[in-house]
Amino acid sequence: MNTIRITTTQNIELEYDLASLGDRIVGRIIDMLIIAAYVIVFLVVMSAGAGTVFDRNPWLIMIFILPIAFYDLALEILLNGQSVGKRVMKIKVINIDGNQPSLGQYVIRWLFRLIDFTLTGGVCALITVAVSEKKQRVGDIVAGTTLIKTQPRTSFNQTLYVPTPEINYTVSYPAVTNLSDKDIQLIKEALLHISKTNNLYLAYPVAEKVKKMLNIETNLEPSHFLQTVVADYNYLTSRG
Repeated sequence: MNTIRITTTQNIELEYDLASLGDRIVGRIIDMLIIAAYVIVFLVVMSAGAGTVFDRNPWLIMIFILPIAFYDLALEILLNGQSVGKRVMKIKVINIDGNQPSLGQYVIRWLFRLIDFTLTGGVCALITVAVSEKKQRVGDIVAGTTLIKTQPRTSFNQTLYVPTPEINYTVSYPAVTNLSDKDIQLIKEALLHISKTNNLYLAYPVAEKVKKMLNIETNLEPSHFLQTVVADYNYLTSRG
């Protein structure tokens, strides 16, 4: 399985699976079926109501074409890098450095659909995704994006979520409730990466950032501190 390494804002390097060619093809087929359904419904409704489908009405033609033309661009912007097909397949567009793509990057990869799909019947996209190191079509290469799997590589138990015992548990840092679920998930990912690489140094920048966020001073070893933060958070949120 091809993967991509992404460095987070806490300088932790995480690994994600790249979306496979098969994932992208199935996702595209789902999107095409949705577009086809829209076309059929539109034509049936207009034929039933007007006798002729467009009746030389340019506005009606525009209403028909725009959702088809902007389907991918609009959904990727609105759904954080996903169309309906991508969401079903649990894949999404990201910036090659791991950040959310900018509006300009979404527009570039959308414009290059003309080359990847329209003019070449999808052959260009198939070839470039199959042979490129980061599974990119031409639009991705130019825009600096790729697709990754949104489903974690590890199982739920491997994300360091360990239910905290309800009895005889003492909370060390009540301020952890000021953290978000996203913050805690990042800490879990960092700890998981540390456990895989056995590189305890990676815990230091994350621990320092968490201490600063919560205004905490402690002499606990960084990875132990982070584990305690996760345990406290699990306990307090489960009771809230």
